Amino acid sequence: MISMEIISVSIDQNTLAELDRIQEKLGFKSRSKLLRATINSLLNEYKGVDSLSGHSDAVITVTYEESNKDRISAIIRSFHDAVKTTVHQHHQGVCVDILMVCCDAALTKKLFSELKKDNGVRSIQCSVL
Repeated sequence: MISMEIISVSIDQNTLAELDRIQEKLGFKSRSKLLRATINSLLNEYKGVDSLSGHSDAVITVTYEESNKDRISAIIRSFHDAVKTTVHQHHQGVCVDILMVCCDAALTKKLFSELKKDNGVRSIQCSVL
């Protein structure tokens, strides 16, 4: 049996309600199991990006509230040498950007990190080609 550490997490009531809704919808038996699955997903995503080396070609998909468009666009523009193609779409107040990135892996990692840590980003995925 795997030894588990207990950690404490503070979240607001709206987030907790959403977490409970997702737990029920996905059929997880407990919040802990849902959170472990979520953390494992994040770790796997990070490992994929972190393992990049040399030249990399990747597609980064990012979603965010339209009210954050200027800030997110500024981050993307600051990587203009790396981002070769951008597709931008609006949908009911949410923006979706698809970025084709061709550059040194360190720059891909930095772009992904800058977007990932921005509070305005709803979701981000990186697919390495």
